[in-house]
Amino acid sequence: MAPPLDAQTASDSLLCDRAGSGDNTAFQILIQRYAPLMRAYAIRLLGGTSDADDVIQETLIKAWKKIDTVQEPSKVKSWLMTLTNRTAIDHIRSRKVTSELDEVLESADNSISPEQNAIQGSQLGALNELLRRLPAEQSQVWTMREVGGFSYKEIAQTLQISEASVRGRLARARGTLIDGMDAWK
Repeated sequence: MAPPLDAQTASDSLLCDRAGSGDNTAFQILIQRYAPLMRAYAIRLLGGTSDADDVIQETLIKAWKKIDTVQEPSKVKSWLMTLTNRTAIDHIRSRKVTSELDEVLESADNSISPEQNAIQGSQLGALNELLRRLPAEQSQVWTMREVGGFSYKEIAQTLQISEASVRGRLARARGTLIDGMDAWK
């Protein structure tokens, strides 16, 4: 059995190695050290605490699952910050997808010309076709989130999957929809 850890004196390298071997306490100490910095960085990137908290939660899940892959344990701080950055960028991309979908759906205004109405009707039909072509698991998550307004947690509980799985499925669905919508521009 490994000796107990001193949170004040344990090196990042030791903590990373032990966390990579499944030591929850070592991982918790790393998170206590770096979560405030990770959160501040995410807030700066995302402009708000709610989104930042979602990103940090997702980042910590990824970190726990992948910490055994860290090549240089002494650089675990950089690894955590890179993971935070990538997760935040993925979150920004998913917001962009939602924003673009909202624009298409909101543009169905009654005061438009018949030509514009036909174009929008065609686009909505194409969007529905894209939604039908999504794999069932992605379509289900997308519909629950975007149409039903469910939170990630509610979706995860309903489908009995992790919130990380919900986010992954939703990101893939949004990516597929945006790729399909690029042809409309």
